[in-house]
Amino acid sequence: MRGRISFLLALALSSAAARGQESKPIPRTPEAHPDLSGTYDTATLTPLERPARFGNKLFLTAEEAARIEAEERALSEELGRPSDPERAAPPEGGDGSPGPYGNVGGYNFLWIDRGTTVFELDGRRRTSILVDPDDGQLPPLTPEAEKRVAARSLLYKENAGDNKGEAWWLHIEGPGPYDDPEQRPLGERCLLGFGSTSGPPSLPVLYNNLKRIVQTEDYVVILVEMVHDARIIPLNREHAPKEIRKWMGDSVGHWEGDTLVVDTTNFGETPALFYASPNLHVVERFTRIDEKTILYRFTVEDPTVWTKPWSGEYPWVATDERIYEYACHEANYSFGGILRGARLLEAEAARKRE
Repeated sequence: MRGRISFLLALALSSAAARGQESKPIPRTPEAHPDLSGTYDTATLTPLERPARFGNKLFLTAEEAARIEAEERALSEELGRPSDPERAAPPEGGDGSPGPYGNVGGYNFLWIDRGTTVFELDGRRRTSILVDPDDGQLPPLTPEAEKRVAARSLLYKENAGDNKGEAWWLHIEGPGPYDDPEQRPLGERCLLGFGSTSGPPSLPVLYNNLKRIVQTEDYVVILVEMVHDARIIPLNREHAPKEIRKWMGDSVGHWEGDTLVVDTTNFGETPALFYASPNLHVVERFTRIDEKTILYRFTVEDPTVWTKPWSGEYPWVATDERIYEYACHEANYSFGGILRGARLLEAEAARKRE
């Protein structure tokens, strides 16, 4: 499998080099390293995992790609229509969706920006970001991880899954999920982008897809538009001591030829990457393959969660668009509403017990 990945990467890079003979040379720093500085748009309709219908097929035909893009356009038009001002209010207590909110409202499609095309590398359209395993699917979870995921799913299925506007968490031993604001997820608190948008690995999410790279002789900084995350990556340093843990891990970089390699360990208790544990280890590779494109590659290893490492790649494409402030915390009215709503439900439960 890894031989296949190496072959594909070598093919892409050699083809890019051949194209470079006819195009402008890649920009370089005074130290002769490729200059990665700039703003990049990472939006893509290509999913992380390959849809089952494609099996081990790595590439899309032009017709398949056109169909995926047309379906997204149709969906955007359908869901992006103005809401009916005469529509009824949500049902009392929500519609039964998980969580205390019960799906009484959230983002509408105006905010969603997944891009308009699947990505291409070396002129070929991919079926998934993942390239290893060969089927484009995440590896199986370890038995221990399966138990953790199953227990969490069962908790919400049996309690929050049939949401009737009640404080269901009062029946669970130990602290409740809404007892303390610091118990809530980092993304909900606007402290870290939700999903693995900041990384590592840095994956596309639903919107705010821009990333800005600032490069010096000793550091590389990646500013992520989603929320406000900034990864400050020192070059040619040792990792921090293992007892020092960070939300986005401890990243250190070095150059291997024209490729920036970033190694990240020392994650905190809840890495942004789904299911991952503090044992997460990510290696990223940034290679400028032409004047306007960085090939971003990554390998994820967490032996306490997945039975084997997994790898993927996709292009970061230069853009003239600007990154704007994401004032998430300042306008995070929902967070206070979540906590106040939980207190109201708990008070109502207390009155019923009287």
